[in-house]
Amino acid sequence: MSDVYDGRGNRDASIVNPRPGGTVDGTRRSGAVGPGHAGDPFLIGENMRGGYGKADILNGCTLAVERGRIAVIVGPNGAGKSTAMKAIFGMLNLREGSVRLDGRDITALNPQDRVRAGMGFVPQVANVFPSMTVEENLEMGAFIRDDAEIARTMEQVYELFPAVAAKRRQAAGELSGGQRQQVAVGRALMTRPTLLMLDEPTAGVSPIVMDELFDRIIEIARTGISILMVEQNARQALEIADVGYVLVQGANRYTGTGAALMADPEVRRTFLGG
Repeated sequence: MSDVYDGRGNRDASIVNPRPGGTVDGTRRSGAVGPGHAGDPFLIGENMRGGYGKADILNGCTLAVERGRIAVIVGPNGAGKSTAMKAIFGMLNLREGSVRLDGRDITALNPQDRVRAGMGFVPQVANVFPSMTVEENLEMGAFIRDDAEIARTMEQVYELFPAVAAKRRQAAGELSGGQRQQVAVGRALMTRPTLLMLDEPTAGVSPIVMDELFDRIIEIARTGISILMVEQNARQALEIADVGYVLVQGANRYTGTGAALMADPEVRRTFLGG
């Protein structure tokens, strides 16, 4: 795979998952797993419609990402960006549409079984256990695993995020905002996902920390893990995106490469501040 990230981040492929972490268990409050569609991307949430109560927040939006690539979702407040992520992760039941991952239709799976199918999800807030140490947070991420490589995965996470490695015995709630985000991403990586979903990972952090987090996200994608990310810092996120989606009122308004969206005068004027 050619490198598309202009030299950002290192090229350590050690965190790549050769297989999804665990197997799909369709007997635990999950429906059956069905076949995917020919020619599907690695992940696709297609024609998704759903919301909370009787109100639809998603109005037929489609999001997709290929293996080892970065897809970024941007748009105004209330556009349904985080709702779309929750729908893909199984936290929101769809009234219409489907979610397919790695050749399988997983629409009927609950979130627990989607993790076993290869999804890792980092919510925007409340994404660490503040009274637990950094290392205990990472151990929680490995809860579903029963292999002999957990310690090695943890060391790989520490190599990716050296700033928190030295604080492995410190309570996560005592860390800075950027360090807590690193712990949250690290915990998701402990499941050895094939798809990593990030809901506004740079919210509330400084520009320097934001650039560092984006560099780490690039490194993760280089290992073959697909990234689906909602991001409020739209311009910076589209700079690293292989594909970008602009959502408005729960529907696709613009779709294209990150570079193409940044070059579109209407997208720049309306969503990127000119």
